[in-house]
Amino acid sequence: MITEPKKRDVALVVDDSPETLRLLTDALDGADMTVMVALDGASAMRIVDQITPDIVLLDAVMPGMDGFETCKRLKRDAGLANVPIIFMTGLAETEHIVRGLEAGGVDYVTKPIVVQEMLARIRVHLANARMTQSARAALDVSGRYLLAVSGRGKILWATPQAQKLLSATFPASANDDFELPEPLPQWLDQAQGGKAPSKAPSMLLPGEEPLRLHFMGKLAPNEFLLRLARDAGVDTPVEFSSELGLTTREGEVLSWLAKGKTNRDIAQILGLSPRTIDKHLEQIYSKLGVENRTAAAAIAVHARNRKT
Repeated sequence: MITEPKKRDVALVVDDSPETLRLLTDALDGADMTVMVALDGASAMRIVDQITPDIVLLDAVMPGMDGFETCKRLKRDAGLANVPIIFMTGLAETEHIVRGLEAGGVDYVTKPIVVQEMLARIRVHLANARMTQSARAALDVSGRYLLAVSGRGKILWATPQAQKLLSATFPASANDDFELPEPLPQWLDQAQGGKAPSKAPSMLLPGEEPLRLHFMGKLAPNEFLLRLARDAGVDTPVEFSSELGLTTREGEVLSWLAKGKTNRDIAQILGLSPRTIDKHLEQIYSKLGVENRTAAAAIAVHARNRKT
């Protein structure tokens, strides 16, 4: 059996010091990595136009465009958004460390560089990047309406389904610099402290149909996970859930079913995948002892009428 050779990770090293470049090239090559080098930020930008590295080692202080500005420009490229950038600096002051992290770096090492420490950090960040990429690929395949934003409301990434909904309302959402409108930044501040309202701010789709964002959690220092759904403009009546022996989510699904919504409509309203809606309906049919949506809807309508 013939096995394919293991793919070598590609590291881009950006530093104006020949000694540092030589040290890191030897160390990374010895760790079975392919190394590309750039003496300044402008050269780094030209290199990434041709090939996407798996990790970037970036000197903070360089003539011309410094490492902080280089990092910001690299992160504006959607293809590099998930590539980890480790700063190399002789500046140990807190303000420089914070500046590097705010620019998009994931870590920093101080000079003189300890090779074994650097290699250990690289392995950790490469592993984390692969896990993140795998998780996002799984979300894409599952059909979830999820997106991540910065604290300012800038869209960092979105699953295809979420991007489709966003594009219908905000055509400019495909722009790298697009930010979701106010009051999202203020709401994110509240949500982190558990002070967010039960429903997130709504944003209107064409035809006056709003979108609703739900805060799912904080992924990184400046990355927040949100779930996106169409909002029908009224609270979903689920008062019959306990009476019929359904979970709250199953009650929501049944309620929209009784209103004549299709599975795809319900998926968009609740921000779930159509496959998940199918599974909820299977459970609903089983618990209600029916075989189809018409019979389930009839039971829901009857239960609601008894309440009124």
